[in-house]
Amino acid sequence: MISPNFFENLWQDIRYAGRTLRRSPGFMATAILALALGIGANTAIFTVINTVLLRPLSYPQPDRIVALMRHTPDGDEQGTSITKFVVWCQHKEVFQYCAVYDFGGPGINITGGDRPEQVKGIHASADYFGVFGAPVEIGRTYTLEEDRAGGPKVVVISNGLWRNRYGGDPGLVGKSILLGNEAYTVVGVLGRGFTTDPPADVWIPVQADPNSTDQAHYLSSAARLKPGVTIEQAKNSMKLAAEEFRQKFPGKLDAKESATVAPLRDTVVGDVRTALLILLGAVALVLLIACANVANLLLARATIRKREIALRAALGAGRQRIISQLLTESLLLSLAGGILGLVLGYLGVRGILAINPGDIPRIGDHATAISLDWRVLLFTLGVSIMTGVFFGLIPAFSATRTDLNVTLKESGSRAGTGLRQNKARSILVVTEIALALILLVGAALLIRTFSLLRTVNPGFNAHNVLTMQMSLTGERFNKSSGTDQVVREAERRIAALPGAQAVAVSCCLPLEGGFDLPFNIAGQPPTDGPYNGDVQFRPISPEYFSVLQIPLIHGRAFADGDHMNTAHVVVINEAMAKKYWPKADPLGQVITIGHGVGPEFEEPSRQIVGVVGNVRETGIDQEPQPVMYIPLAQQNDGVTALQNRIVPLTWMVRTAVQPFSLSEAIQKELLGASGGLPVAHIRPMDQVLAESTARTNFNMTLLTIFASVALLLAAIGIYGLMAYSVQQRTQEIGIRMALGATVENVRKMVVAQGMLLTLIGILIGAAGALALTRLMASLLYGVKTWDPVVLLCAAVVLAGVALVATYVPATRASRVDPLDALRYE
Repeated sequence: MISPNFFENLWQDIRYAGRTLRRSPGFMATAILALALGIGANTAIFTVINTVLLRPLSYPQPDRIVALMRHTPDGDEQGTSITKFVVWCQHKEVFQYCAVYDFGGPGINITGGDRPEQVKGIHASADYFGVFGAPVEIGRTYTLEEDRAGGPKVVVISNGLWRNRYGGDPGLVGKSILLGNEAYTVVGVLGRGFTTDPPADVWIPVQADPNSTDQAHYLSSAARLKPGVTIEQAKNSMKLAAEEFRQKFPGKLDAKESATVAPLRDTVVGDVRTALLILLGAVALVLLIACANVANLLLARATIRKREIALRAALGAGRQRIISQLLTESLLLSLAGGILGLVLGYLGVRGILAINPGDIPRIGDHATAISLDWRVLLFTLGVSIMTGVFFGLIPAFSATRTDLNVTLKESGSRAGTGLRQNKARSILVVTEIALALILLVGAALLIRTFSLLRTVNPGFNAHNVLTMQMSLTGERFNKSSGTDQVVREAERRIAALPGAQAVAVSCCLPLEGGFDLPFNIAGQPPTDGPYNGDVQFRPISPEYFSVLQIPLIHGRAFADGDHMNTAHVVVINEAMAKKYWPKADPLGQVITIGHGVGPEFEEPSRQIVGVVGNVRETGIDQEPQPVMYIPLAQQNDGVTALQNRIVPLTWMVRTAVQPFSLSEAIQKELLGASGGLPVAHIRPMDQVLAESTARTNFNMTLLTIFASVALLLAAIGIYGLMAYSVQQRTQEIGIRMALGATVENVRKMVVAQGMLLTLIGILIGAAGALALTRLMASLLYGVKTWDPVVLLCAAVVLAGVALVATYVPATRASRVDPLDALRYE
């Protein structure tokens, strides 16, 4: 029950605390700044975590939206096929709406007029808009009938595209617009507030054949649960759906594969959760170090105020009342630090966005969505209050645990001397050093990881290569001959440009992943289900290896003569040769690619004519995987049509000059060669290579900043302790010097005391680092979490900083005049 005088006493404590702190501006500024650094760092990281992990998705009732996924022993995978989607969505007892879509598609070309433009497009089934609760500004969304195979060419566009390109014309609904030089009727415009992640401007019906036998996993699927249906119920339903699929398509589902659901937000967040939580743990350690620093300041201040506190107690103030007063001072400091920390946190968020690698979900494409909302404000307030209580309790209890008679008889300057009377302060400094070492080790591990990644050979030469993407949608590009014609014409045009050396195309860039397809080896029994293997698959133009300077190891590369009417050939990489022909020469071997995946993938067998060097196709931190390369001109029409629907064609041009200097000229030639199709996502290959390590660089940069702050705070802490100790031991030092101690003896004594605390802190921190850095294993490459070199280097850096912080007060101690010291009171 609250005391009747509680609020009166609280107001008195606040007023008194304010007056007391104002009399010590240096102490107040130092404490507030230390706390602001810790609270600001926590606020910045929590703001990102709030946006990515905690804030609900922007759709209506987002907790009812689930991703439909394949469940395998290796984990859940989002990619699905038309056949699986059809079977899964027959379970109407759990799903209100069920949709399939191809996020990350090739983009859509808006043609016609004098301003062709490539915008982000999604092929989505009709229920997509129900799953995501899309509002409609004008018109409607397309219907199930319009989404059937062979249906009309209709389109739904975003509010932003409607306003920016078409001036918000309400008469646009019912009219046709040209997409890839083909007429599509606009049936509706979505509401202003509807955004997807990643964002899109155009939605086109999938128009999938419900009787399809296509087993290729190139689509995503999501559903909205019926009211009252739980995630567990949906999972059980999906298990039944997987068994139904197994019975309907015998041999098309691995024995260990099933189906499941997961909250859509979990799939959006992906693997970034671990990194963000580690960063939050890191800033929590920084805050603890800041708290220890301020607690040390308060302990030193409490020693000076012992007579004042003893006098208040002698006049009748109870211990609880005095502790309340001291905690009020601590809380005022922490709240002031929290206010400044909120400002620093806001600036920190801007800094995080500036170095954001671009692949952190929910902020990469929606940077403006990050804000200091009520969760962040509540978090900062809570952290400020808890911080004030945490660092205020130790000094408060220490200050009130004194003998009044002894304290009142002592002079203020002699109220406790030596390290033994400062055990609490020593413990706090040891804690700071231990926590700082943990952060230093974590930062050093990421620095080593980033350094090792920079030395990895990606398998190609990225220098002086310009890349850009073109969407080849429409009837013209449903056949390989249409794509091949554009490629050959573009090669002819670009080859005539001064400074352009070679041109190539592919479905995908190295380091960014792509497709995989199963294959069979002629004359060998299947070893992986119905196949011999399932590896990366790349259709390329003849100059691909030349543009990227991928070395040819055996045989030959592709030539202009490799087209649909000649013998079908394939080139493999060294990884595939070693895995599937470890003791034989793969040249001349015959393989069949994609048989049984779907009718679009049925093609003649291919002969291996060459072996090239390994390329890191799926990431610089991923070991080279087996890859099959085929001539783009020999690709099946069905695969070409499918590929052009789901990914853009990527152009690569090797130049003899700075790549961007030819960008406009190359774009002009591509526009002419393709019949007016624009390009997008123009990047030098060096940028692609840099982006592959961007996430590691982001994590390393932030953790290094936090470790540097921790190191600075730890240095301030040990300096403050030793400086205070020297001041309190002035008489003792004077006596030692009067009895014959040399300047060097005194300096060594102080340094030894400071370094002993440092050594204890390093030993404790090393044990903590060995335990906690295991959580970072998924963020590391080429280095163990217990790497002795990293641990030793971090310990040496921390010991060096501590030595400097200790040496300054040690030098001051060695200059004590014995006569002045003996008169010291």
